[in-house]
Amino acid sequence: MLRVKAALSPNNIRNSPISFAKIILYSDHRFRLEVINMLKATVSLILVIAVALLIFVKIHSAQDIPVEKLKPRWASSASSFVNIDGLTLHIRDEGPKNDKTPIVLIHGTGASLHTWDGWVSGLKSKRRVIRFDLPGFGLTGPEPQNNYTIEKYTDYLVNLLDHLGIAHAIVAGNSLGGYVGWATAVRYPNRVSKLVLVDASGYPYKAESVPIAFKLSQNKFASMFLKDFIPKFVVRSSVENVYGDPSLVSDELVDRYYELALREGNRTAISERFVQTQPGKLRYELNTLSVPTLLIWGGKDKLIPLEMGKQFNRDIPNSTLVVFEELGHVPHEEDPDATLSTLLAFLKRQ
Repeated sequence: MLRVKAALSPNNIRNSPISFAKIILYSDHRFRLEVINMLKATVSLILVIAVALLIFVKIHSAQDIPVEKLKPRWASSASSFVNIDGLTLHIRDEGPKNDKTPIVLIHGTGASLHTWDGWVSGLKSKRRVIRFDLPGFGLTGPEPQNNYTIEKYTDYLVNLLDHLGIAHAIVAGNSLGGYVGWATAVRYPNRVSKLVLVDASGYPYKAESVPIAFKLSQNKFASMFLKDFIPKFVVRSSVENVYGDPSLVSDELVDRYYELALREGNRTAISERFVQTQPGKLRYELNTLSVPTLLIWGGKDKLIPLEMGKQFNRDIPNSTLVVFEELGHVPHEEDPDATLSTLLAFLKRQ
């Protein structure tokens, strides 16, 4: 070690045959080798990560499922399929057909008519209850003209009522379904006798938390390059996100949301729905509504905050707001008994 230090002392270097230039060249060469090795290691790491991501995406990707393969599990003896405006709607029409004012239930984004199972169980013995999968969801599938405007949704509802020979109905809707409900009451006031809005959309709002599945559906990159990517854990997380108590989300519930999302055309449709069904000018006509209106809201709704329920309450003249503090964005699904009791009291009172 002493010999090395002596050899490298300034005096020895000046007198050595090895010039400063050679030392500099040697140092530069060594530095370049280190940089090259670092770049190789970085590229190798990136490749490993890329391959791992590709494998992950492949494992968690799923192809669309033809509707005929989904019907055995998700259609029932109460189901029927009717042609409305060139689209086959999956509907269920239950309860006494002599009920002069049926109740129509409309689900929200990413859901299906099954979300109302709890309410229907408690209603159908005495009331006629009609529910259907909106265009772009459930077993109904994509709208043939790719039209997911709120106006088109209201037209489907009214045309369905015409098909069933119903002059007017009590309309209840959750989230997007609520938007369809109140927009129908605005556009076709003589077709809606009472209105029930459950955590309804239609106003511009700022969400506290958005389900991951919704974020992916609204992301152009994901829609283009990850169109088959649909991990079941993402679906579970998204459903849990709209519950006040995530522990209530069962495997069977996740299976339902997951499998119906795979219905041919539904994933493309939901992306279009987010683009086309936006808050619009119809909200400025809410104050023209005169029908009795019940507003049900989950106090733990992180998607459409309670403030929006209060806004509906201010804008709709004959409205009543009932808040379930411990429930989330789908209170009718999370606690059908409690929310149905509120509905029945409203129907009896009005």
